[in-house]
Amino acid sequence: MFSMRQKREIAEAIQRILRLTNHAELPKGEIEFTLQVKGAQAWSWAVIQNNGAVTNPGVNPWNEKQDRLTTPEEP
Repeated sequence: MFSMRQKREIAEAIQRILRLTNHAELPKGEIEFTLQVKGAQAWSWAVIQNNGAVTNPGVNPWNEKQDRLTTPEEP
């Protein structure tokens, strides 16, 4: 559903938001989390984890092609 770049940006934003809570029970280092996003169709979904949890990410070519910031538009 999202490109690898988008997943990493979303994970960074979630990390920042969680850190801003200044909650005493959060770890000092990276905050571990898993986010499940459901798309409009049953086959459309994404699982996003904190960036430190995904050291060797797999890439879905379809999702990468949908990312307009990294894929030039065809004429």
